[in-house]
Amino acid sequence: MATDIKDTARAVDAASVMGLLPTRPRLLALGEPTHGEETLLGLRNALFRQLVEQAGYRTIAMEVDCMKGRVVDDYVTSGTGTLEEAMEHGFSHGWGAFAGNRELVRWMRAYNDGRPAPEQLRFAGFDGPLEITGAESPRQALTALHDHLAAHLDPDLLPCTRDALDALLGTDDRWTDPAAMRDPGRSAGRSDEARRLRLLADDLTALLDQQAPHLLTAASPEERERAHLYARTATGLLRYHHWMADTSPARLARLVSARDQMMADNLLALAARGPALVHAHNSHLQRDRSTMRMGGAPLHWWGAGALVGARLGSAYAFVATALGTIRHRGVDAPPPDTVEGLLYALPGDHHLVDPRGLAAALAPAPPAHRTSPWFGYAPLDPAHLAHVDGLVFVRDSGGEGGQAASA
Repeated sequence: MATDIKDTARAVDAASVMGLLPTRPRLLALGEPTHGEETLLGLRNALFRQLVEQAGYRTIAMEVDCMKGRVVDDYVTSGTGTLEEAMEHGFSHGWGAFAGNRELVRWMRAYNDGRPAPEQLRFAGFDGPLEITGAESPRQALTALHDHLAAHLDPDLLPCTRDALDALLGTDDRWTDPAAMRDPGRSAGRSDEARRLRLLADDLTALLDQQAPHLLTAASPEERERAHLYARTATGLLRYHHWMADTSPARLARLVSARDQMMADNLLALAARGPALVHAHNSHLQRDRSTMRMGGAPLHWWGAGALVGARLGSAYAFVATALGTIRHRGVDAPPPDTVEGLLYALPGDHHLVDPRGLAAALAPAPPAHRTSPWFGYAPLDPAHLAHVDGLVFVRDSGGEGGQAASA
């Protein structure tokens, strides 16, 4: 069996990844089983550079706040601000502190310097403005959408004034109260104002589509792209806040579903723009149903990858990542009867494995499911191999990782 498994392994590079796929996908998703491990970020950066040089990819999308990500995109495309500002204000979850993310942004800015806009690399966050502890106010996205429409359309077409929006939104702390994550009664998501705001967000989004022929000439492509981002974010956040105020047993499942729906909508918009490398937790990118425990109860929902894959078919590809050890987190060598344990026995630091060949080599006895002593690492589910296009295995995670914020 060891020889058979070795025959399925190859180098982790763009050519090997593309060799596993029938065609170049518009979205190539690279998952990770934990956040902030610099070894994994380094592999991601190297793969993205190769995809840029060899396969025509021009965008990288990361599991960070889609609104904050605009700061990084402005920096790498036009040099707006500084690298320090981009890392501090362009990443959510504290991920601007990771050296691998800093190196990626620095390299993208250097690559873009002096290149015309159509050849430049782009950065995108595709997560909502959310954290495990709660969600942002819809103010920024909703007022930015209103301002965009007000700048280009007859005021009589708009369903409300900016002052009316501000009055309905109230203070931001009524939306961001961290206690609302555990106590639905603290959420503003089902207040009379929130219900009115959901209708207005829907009307403003509809107006953006209804006036597309005019806006096509009145606004730049970048302005139109961001206006649609504001619309998706405003409606998504208001939906998320609505479910934060829910008191039914399905509340948490609704919340994680709403988050991944926001992710999926952002990814589909990026897919329409051109090929992109997507980097996030395996659980968000996998085609299989996602599962986790929150508040002691098991949750099951369809993640962004499952939603996008259902829409794009073969234009979406998912490469999962599994780790052997994370010793600074107490994750030691995997048991030999797990997928990670079998791959851990291979020589070399990291491999790209063909999941079809691996599944054939493992048959007929299914491997055991590994368990992790650290909550921040999610081992590979062997049952998911059938729906994975490639598997990156990293033997050891070297160096300190960051905090595993939200998965």
